[in-house]
Amino acid sequence: MTTQVIVLNGGSSSGKSGIARCLQAVLPDPWLTFGCDTLVDAMPAAMRTASEGIEIADDGKVAVGPAFRTLEAAWIEGIASMARAGARIIVDEVFLGGPASQERWHKALKDVGVLWVGVRCDSTVAAGRETARGDRAAGMAASQAELVHQGVLYDMEVDTTHTESLECARVIAARVG
Repeated sequence: MTTQVIVLNGGSSSGKSGIARCLQAVLPDPWLTFGCDTLVDAMPAAMRTASEGIEIADDGKVAVGPAFRTLEAAWIEGIASMARAGARIIVDEVFLGGPASQERWHKALKDVGVLWVGVRCDSTVAAGRETARGDRAAGMAASQAELVHQGVLYDMEVDTTHTESLECARVIAARVG
């Protein structure tokens, strides 16, 4: 089956967004990129501070409520519909719920060719990137570095601890069918 969707799963500051941009540059066809940050940014500001939406604690831990899950489900279905309509899509995700998070995507993409990619990064390196970025709660990268991979199954994994985004993208692109 032709790959229509590449799902990049990794913790905050692991390098997923950089890999996604590099994939757009190295893949021969045009690919759209959507990430969990896209979804959060599209939500009303009130959803980013309420227990019904998404809450980011001072230590970087993330909690999501039922209103967030409802909007997330619609967003996932929308991306799956775009893929079925012919768009090639790179998803930049953080599976906070591990296999349950992957299952939501798997269910929506059941009839679409998907390449599941784990994006790993040493928690200390990710935490350093988080500090340099300055737009994340301190501790988010360290708390997510391993959590998001627990119980998740991949077609392949890349590690950005010592490998640049472009090289990771080339390795992933070689697996795209």
